[in-house]
Amino acid sequence: MAIDPRAPAARPSGAAPPATPAPRIGVPGIVFFIIAASAPLTVAAGGIPQSLGVTGVLGIPLLYLLIAALLAVFSVGYAAMSRHITGAGAFYAYAAHGIGRTAGVAAAFVALVSYNAMQVGIAGLFGATTADFLKARTGLDVPWWALVLAAAALVGALGYRRIDVGVKVLAVLIVIESGTVLVFDIAQFGHAPQGVSLAPLTWHAATDGALGVALCCIFAAFMGFESAALYGEECKDPRRTIGRATYTAVALIGVFYAVTAWAMISGAGDGRAVRYAAAHGPEMMFALGADSLGPLFSDLAQLFLITSLVAALLSFHNAVARYVRSLGREGVLPRGLGALHPRYGSPARGSLAQTAVTVAVTALFALAGRDPVDDVFTWLTNLGALGVILLLLVTSVAVIGYFARRGGSRTDEGVWQRLIAPALSAVALAVIFYLALTTFSVQLGVGPGNPLRWILPCLVLVAAVLGIAWARYLRAARPTAYAAIGTCATDDTP
Repeated sequence: MAIDPRAPAARPSGAAPPATPAPRIGVPGIVFFIIAASAPLTVAAGGIPQSLGVTGVLGIPLLYLLIAALLAVFSVGYAAMSRHITGAGAFYAYAAHGIGRTAGVAAAFVALVSYNAMQVGIAGLFGATTADFLKARTGLDVPWWALVLAAAALVGALGYRRIDVGVKVLAVLIVIESGTVLVFDIAQFGHAPQGVSLAPLTWHAATDGALGVALCCIFAAFMGFESAALYGEECKDPRRTIGRATYTAVALIGVFYAVTAWAMISGAGDGRAVRYAAAHGPEMMFALGADSLGPLFSDLAQLFLITSLVAALLSFHNAVARYVRSLGREGVLPRGLGALHPRYGSPARGSLAQTAVTVAVTALFALAGRDPVDDVFTWLTNLGALGVILLLLVTSVAVIGYFARRGGSRTDEGVWQRLIAPALSAVALAVIFYLALTTFSVQLGVGPGNPLRWILPCLVLVAAVLGIAWARYLRAARPTAYAAIGTCATDDTP
């Protein structure tokens, strides 16, 4: 079979494979990381009220199910790819093997910008939320940035250690926040002032309002679902675990958020839910919870919102650390970043690098006097979500290219896995990406003439261009490093 010159070369015969971490986690552990990145309590308190209040779309519950169905289709090709590429590179490795080395490096740079942006943005929300909570409950006036630095130290310490330590912490936090949301949901269905209606689950309700903005808001709630492949080397059975964890997480997130949105609408009343969300914003959940469960629930929910954000920070931190490690190991970044910790087997240097980025960017926003929610959180999480949507689109195309190069029907994947599902998801993701671009000013809460409308999306383009330029430099100046791109991700000869 002819080898495409753009595809990563196979590892040289007889060469010692790179050191890999011990396989310590299974499907439940990866699902915890995915759900933590999605942050259920954060979505319930912020994402759902924003979706209702900003867009006027009552059918938010149905849209959650539809986006989950789209991501399940995407996961078909994604899971098929994970059975052949089991390294920690994820988007980087998939693009390198499916499209070419240069595309792989471009995807890696976009991923680094996107995940770091999500991490720092969530850190800003954590700082603001925790500062408000402390001031209201204790009278202490702690700067938001000081709290972010403390959280960065905690998350960095957990990320530095063995992966199973982080899993245990996430398991506790996820159970707490999911249980809180579940109690809230039951209470809202039980205290619905206008009864529980099926109207929010109808097509008419889902398409009546700013549908494009609603789809983008809801898509953002699933961010992190694609991170399963980053833990391929730490899975006990990566060829099965990645796919199962991704499908499980998408199903759980989609159904859970749909039910929570339906409960929230029922608790406020179908006839006034949109107005209630617009008036109360992030306080909608706490206000409804206080009415149906008492003020103690509201206080506990706000506390658990803080722990929910810590869980999300840990999940995105681990994702970035593994990208850095993968790129360092293959020489795209300095090779020292690819070393594993001799005791913990963790991407410790990648963890330290991500912590340094969080501290540096937080310091810049703090020195500039920017608001941690309106600026840090809103700007950076929308930037990160836009980049991830683009990466999902690229990955769908890469799946088709990867299996086409390997003879299509001669592989052990069916036509649904290698062609139809990724093609359908590519078309749908292209539409979502277009909607995200054209409604970006609405998502930021700024006017269409605001320069942020194009400055932030251009950062994704700049990252891709820099990745392409760096790949071409490697090809000209360091051909050995260029030839190694993607080779540590798989033992499957391209």
